[in-house]
Amino acid sequence: MHGPAWRRGLAACVCGALAAGGLAAAGVTALEPRAATASSHREAPLISGQPQYDNTDVYAFVSPDKPDTTTIVANWLPFQEPAGGPNFYTFADDARYDLHIDNDGDAQGELLYRFTFDTHRRNGDTFLYNTGPVTSLDDPDLNITQTYDVELLKLHDQKLVSRTKVADDLPVAPSDVGRASMPDYGTLRDQAVRKLKGGGQAFAGQADDPFFLDLRVFDLLYGGNLTEVGRDTLKGYNVNSIALQVPTNALLKSADQPVVGIWSTTQRKDAHGDWTQVSRLGNPLVNEVVNPQKDKDRFNASSPWNDGDFLKNVTAPELPKLIEQIYRIKAPAEPRNDLVDVFLKGVKGLNRPPHVRPAEELRLNTSVRPSDDPKRLGVLDGDDAGFPNGRRLTDDVIDASLQVVEGELVGAENDLGDAVDANDKEFGKAFPYVAEPTSGSRGPLAKGTKGGNDVRNQLGDALAPAGSDGGGTDDTTLIALSAASGAVGFLLVAAGLLWWRGHRRGRDAY
Repeated sequence: MHGPAWRRGLAACVCGALAAGGLAAAGVTALEPRAATASSHREAPLISGQPQYDNTDVYAFVSPDKPDTTTIVANWLPFQEPAGGPNFYTFADDARYDLHIDNDGDAQGELLYRFTFDTHRRNGDTFLYNTGPVTSLDDPDLNITQTYDVELLKLHDQKLVSRTKVADDLPVAPSDVGRASMPDYGTLRDQAVRKLKGGGQAFAGQADDPFFLDLRVFDLLYGGNLTEVGRDTLKGYNVNSIALQVPTNALLKSADQPVVGIWSTTQRKDAHGDWTQVSRLGNPLVNEVVNPQKDKDRFNASSPWNDGDFLKNVTAPELPKLIEQIYRIKAPAEPRNDLVDVFLKGVKGLNRPPHVRPAEELRLNTSVRPSDDPKRLGVLDGDDAGFPNGRRLTDDVIDASLQVVEGELVGAENDLGDAVDANDKEFGKAFPYVAEPTSGSRGPLAKGTKGGNDVRNQLGDALAPAGSDGGGTDDTTLIALSAASGAVGFLLVAAGLLWWRGHRRGRDAY
């Protein structure tokens, strides 16, 4: 590893995120820990059955186009099949989606941004998500809509000091049903970016899943076979995103202490009507591969100031031992105090706050300006504005973690990676930065078709799997086999009935 001592700590941090988080074991040249890094995609037994409440990833970075602001992106509801209608993907009405900010390193949140949602239905006499082409968020043809409120809670020692509503009834960007239903989805996305009272802006809606990785790692760490690598498992899938951009000085307790710790939680009401935390996420990788089955649900219900309860999972991680068993790569000696020191505290000299209480938070030094030339490996490649100093959408947390786990910081230089170096879609250059979702319709019209009336061509295109290379071009002539184009389904059914009747007649004639 090249660079100052704190950068070595960073490698240890990434290693910690891996080793502590589970990726530390993935120390093979092509070993694809992407699955392990699939940050909180189905990471615990209970939450895997509650996708609306399942937080998949958290990102935090100084805004590249507005460096006096900080952007936080948190995603929920993983593995959205784009054409999964007629009931498309909404935030839960009975949930509190919370973004926590610890601005003094005590493992307690001093600021909490709370997002709550309401679902609205215009017409209950149709199965359609939209009853015609949607050209704006207030289009009457958008049958199912959502709005949300944003509250800012200020706390001290977990006691409420003040509560301020900074947004009221903001519109949510809908699921991208398809091109027949939403011919210009970019306009809908732009209309969903709204200002907040007191400064900043917010966005809520569907987006392309920004995490890039190969989930086959859970097939017993590739079963010792590294030939099937380089496939982004999340390509073509969407998530529900909440993005928040606020003036950085609004997050800090003091300009002398620019490091903030960030994590997200989801609360929902239990059978008794009480609010219960069911999901929690800060750094990637932690609950997937660091915590064993017996601790996963308990971790999701816990808080950072109690992370000592899970310390053994970090000091004696399971993943390196699995890697050693399968690939004969010797696991580092235990206890992994290096991981505790760096991963739970932040990198010394970069994003470790003074008098820090060790806790699982995504720590960001807001005084580090955005890089003009971002490196996907972040601090490991000399880019101090990247992971693990916060997490940008483009940061390759898998490769960075792999290289650190295999000794990059202690002189064993390597170029390990999972062969997936970037997201399948390019990210935006302005807020909310996440890429637009994959559309529910995909595939170009066959040559010679007119106006999209060839049902067979539409059916063939619709049957191409999400994110596949088979005709998945971004052509404006794409046809949507979507809820709004219900006539297509009717024609198909009618054609099937005519064939059946003819077939029956043929049989009766014999």
